[in-house]
Amino acid sequence: METLTKTICGLEIRVGIFGKQDSERTILFFNGIGARLEAAEKFADFLPECRIVTFDVPGVGKSPAPKAPYRPVLLSKMAAILLDKLGIDKVDVFGISWGGAIAQQFVKDHQDRCNTMTLAATSAGMVMVPGKLSAMLKMVTPKRYFNPNYMLEVAPKIYGGTIGENIEQLEEFAKMVMGGSTRGYLYQLLAGYGWTSWLWLPQIKVPTLILMGNADRIVPPSNGRILNSRLPNSRLEYLDCGHLFMMTKPQETTQLMRDFYAEH
Repeated sequence: METLTKTICGLEIRVGIFGKQDSERTILFFNGIGARLEAAEKFADFLPECRIVTFDVPGVGKSPAPKAPYRPVLLSKMAAILLDKLGIDKVDVFGISWGGAIAQQFVKDHQDRCNTMTLAATSAGMVMVPGKLSAMLKMVTPKRYFNPNYMLEVAPKIYGGTIGENIEQLEEFAKMVMGGSTRGYLYQLLAGYGWTSWLWLPQIKVPTLILMGNADRIVPPSNGRILNSRLPNSRLEYLDCGHLFMMTKPQETTQLMRDFYAEH
């Protein structure tokens, strides 16, 4: 991984680039809430033929928190400016969970720069089937991002699936989401408040792969059907896992993406 810092829209942004510059595809990767760019490392390991560009959003990882909240459209603009600075034209967009909203916003705003879009464990925003109340109540508190022991305790209850069966995977995930700020986490929550893609999703003609975990406690799999019904050029696939299938089933997940890329 190559890391660098870029000033974008007046903010210092930490950027991570995995893979070779001459790779056949460049993936623009939007992370889940609270996750640092290191969370893309295992993903990159299973897609060595691709170059992956990602960044710590403001207030997460080593990107300082901004003075004021922001909206998804700002992150979409920042991502486009980042690609310009890196000399990258077209990308395959990938967004997981909270990052799936930013991915949808980016494709809407810059459809001419997108070859494909992959949405993992995400929804259309406010127009969604909500997760289990017990999981969502634990989700909104940033405590799990600053207390590793608390994260290890509540993660299986929040994310569902098999994440609680492998302590090494759970500890690895906990490391990936540590190091942000309370203000940064709050701004991420506020960015999604009131946002929805439901009205304009039919405008997106980019080929889209939708991946959902059938035991997801945060974003129930029925949200995949909502996305699939609104995106005219989309395909829906389920994985036998919870919200964190990128960690628990990386090989199966990336193979679905590899097959999808081969078609487009």
